[in-house]
Amino acid sequence: MIHCLATAARRAAPSLTAAALLALAAPPARAWGPIVHQRVTSEAIETLPKGLRPFYKAHRLEIPSLAVDAAPPTEEGPDRRFAVDHFLPFPFADIPHTEAALKAKYGEEAAAKAGRLPWLIEEAYGHLVDAFRSGDKAKILEESDVLSGYVADIHNPLALTENFDGQKTEQHGLWVRVTTKLPEAMDKKLNFGGQAARLVDDPKGYVFALMPRVFIWVDNLLYLEELARRGQSGYTEIYYDTMTDKVGPLLKERLVEATTDVGSYWYTAWTAAGRPDLK
Repeated sequence: MIHCLATAARRAAPSLTAAALLALAAPPARAWGPIVHQRVTSEAIETLPKGLRPFYKAHRLEIPSLAVDAAPPTEEGPDRRFAVDHFLPFPFADIPHTEAALKAKYGEEAAAKAGRLPWLIEEAYGHLVDAFRSGDKAKILEESDVLSGYVADIHNPLALTENFDGQKTEQHGLWVRVTTKLPEAMDKKLNFGGQAARLVDDPKGYVFALMPRVFIWVDNLLYLEELARRGQSGYTEIYYDTMTDKVGPLLKERLVEATTDVGSYWYTAWTAAGRPDLK
């Protein structure tokens, strides 16, 4: 398994002190660039069952991020990540599952700096259920798009670690290189789909069960990026060609799972709303 290659990078990172926590800089708003979010959202439609897929296919271009005149993503600060490794060591079994409990255990400031991604997903899922119940087409498509973005975000290993930008392992700028520039460089090579959407038994609990499975790729990503930089004089086309070979398979695997989970959350929200007829 690839993830067994590079535990040293994470183990070498020092534990976070209060002073170091203050040094955490806010990454770009989304854990993936626009290309990734658009493709995940588009491909998630194909994972849906026949009772739901026709609605999304018919209104694909009315989904905000897929619209012809889609607006650039809005910057939202560090909320769209969750540095779970600040609070506990892997596999994070005792991480509180409510934001109030996290703040009570670790303090308001630490919780705020770590990000809100699990609770953004929870809130967006609830909003989508409400939208399905209302039957408001525009609201359904808007909330589906928001939820898709958050679910895709949590499949990015860098969104779950303090070392999101490679700042602890002398890989500064890693966030943008991996999440935006690499997908752009891969372009047509970044082809992926998803598995058939399934019902998520516990939408809230699933997020916390998912995090260890995503986080386990952090060390691997750090290691492979370091390999790609060896012998390079900068982040040139050659660097991104090497990244495509070394990190591309990991990126695709993450996005296949993200696509499947986006479709599954949409399907689950529709079911929780009573499977209303949609046109």
